[in-house]
Amino acid sequence: MKNKTDQIAAFYILFSLFTAIISFKLLKMYSSHSDCYLYSFIKDIIIITITGLFFRYILHKNDMRNVEFYKNLKQTNNKIKESNEKYDIVAKATSDTIWDWKIPEDNLTWNKGIKGIFGYKQNQVENNSKWWFNNIHPEDSIKMSVKLYSFLEQKTEKWQDQYRFKCADNTYKYVLDRGFILKDENGKAVRMIGAIQDITKQKEEENRLKLLETVFTQAKDSIIITEPKSNEGQIPRIVFANPAYINMSGYEVLEIIGESPNLFIGKNSDIQELKKLINAITRKEECLLEIICYRKDQSEYWVRLSFIPVYNSEHELSHWISIQRDITEEKKAEREKEHFIRELTQNNKDLKQFSYITSHNLRSPLSNLIGLLNLIEDIPIEDEELKEILTGFHKSTHLLNETINDLAKVISIRDNSSLQNEAISIKDVFQNVFNQLHFQIELYKPDLKINFGDITTLHTNKVFFESIILNLLTNAIKYRSEDRKLTIEITSTKINNAIIIVFKDNGIGIDLKRNKDKIFGLYQRFHNYPDSKGLGLYLVKSQIESMGGTIDIESEVNKGTTFTLTLKA
Repeated sequence: MKNKTDQIAAFYILFSLFTAIISFKLLKMYSSHSDCYLYSFIKDIIIITITGLFFRYILHKNDMRNVEFYKNLKQTNNKIKESNEKYDIVAKATSDTIWDWKIPEDNLTWNKGIKGIFGYKQNQVENNSKWWFNNIHPEDSIKMSVKLYSFLEQKTEKWQDQYRFKCADNTYKYVLDRGFILKDENGKAVRMIGAIQDITKQKEEENRLKLLETVFTQAKDSIIITEPKSNEGQIPRIVFANPAYINMSGYEVLEIIGESPNLFIGKNSDIQELKKLINAITRKEECLLEIICYRKDQSEYWVRLSFIPVYNSEHELSHWISIQRDITEEKKAEREKEHFIRELTQNNKDLKQFSYITSHNLRSPLSNLIGLLNLIEDIPIEDEELKEILTGFHKSTHLLNETINDLAKVISIRDNSSLQNEAISIKDVFQNVFNQLHFQIELYKPDLKINFGDITTLHTNKVFFESIILNLLTNAIKYRSEDRKLTIEITSTKINNAIIIVFKDNGIGIDLKRNKDKIFGLYQRFHNYPDSKGLGLYLVKSQIESMGGTIDIESEVNKGTTFTLTLKA
């Protein structure tokens, strides 16, 4: 810059001197007063030199001012550039959406965060506050607008609020919006710069924690949370207890916070269970136990509790959570149930023993009595009254004998815990039954339809199976209909690992609507037949269940009855 100033000054002096010399030469050629013009020429040279130097001085001063101005301008530009760079770095580092609102012009600009966080493209964003407010959730918009405009009228410079902002896909995100306001010399808001931070995850976590807190406080089960570590032989100290635990233990919150749950252990608490819990805590394992604890008033109560380790995001143990339930009434009911079972078992043994004694002690006298009655039958008795008495006595004795035999059968079935199974021919079993019922079959001549299919043998208890078949066939003949010929259908099939045997007759049937619940009961009679004792179906059900099978019945009055037996193949 200095060289340029010197060049301009030198050019001015040289040009002026050249002009002065040319003027002097011309005057000298055309004028006779040369001495006069020489003096004027010298004077012009001096003036030109002085004015040239002065002109150079003025140019130099102007250059200095320009240099200072450009220096200041460069510094200002550098500061602006540095400020913009910092703005961009902060915007990238925080991942926030930065907005700049020039309030008088209602001009609102956004940085790239409006796309990165909310998904808006540049052509979807309008540069005014109306677009901003329209994308705030309707439930938050009025509240946020009132707070913002109230803030603009106040003297404070900083503002923040939480609301939901719509994304480009029409979903909403929770945001934290912070703003800084700039005012003119009159205190009027002219510009506002802010940053929107996405706090959706924090809000969801906050809501989740509130929900968990509600669950803890409203839960009927007692819940405590303890520290992760404890002294040797101690349960970690309590840091939280819900109201249910306070009610259960009788202590106030301040009385148990910071205390170990060992406080609730007393003389009747199971030490082995406590050791089990301590060992689980040492190994950082979940534990479930039942133990007697003590309330503040030292009254006992049974509690079933779990101790569960809780880990943080770094997979470090942060707390233990214990869920406890008062099972005092449950334990009481359990003890009463055990006592009742013991009494019932003993009563059953006593009843069984009584049945054995009764059946065995009465069987011998009954046999003698029946023998004597049989001898009396051979003696002619002329007294009709005595004869009638002896006949009634004979019937009663035989009925008592049959009852004792039936009782012995029931006891035999119930007491036989391990049946001897064997391979039996199904045809042989039915043939034996038909032989036993030969007289009834010949007398009533039922239409027998038997189809065993591919089944030839069964692996089961022969005595019980034969007794079941005998009882069912006997009932079919006994409860036949007088209005039609008796038809008995017997079929057997194999389905998967089960053998299905179906007995179907067209007899008088049973009213299942009235009698289904007691159809297989002991001494249940459904017909007014004189020789019906109500024991057959009870024996059938008892025997087939002892064999691991089941029996089902379908019946309709005056149409017939169907029994379905299911046995293991």
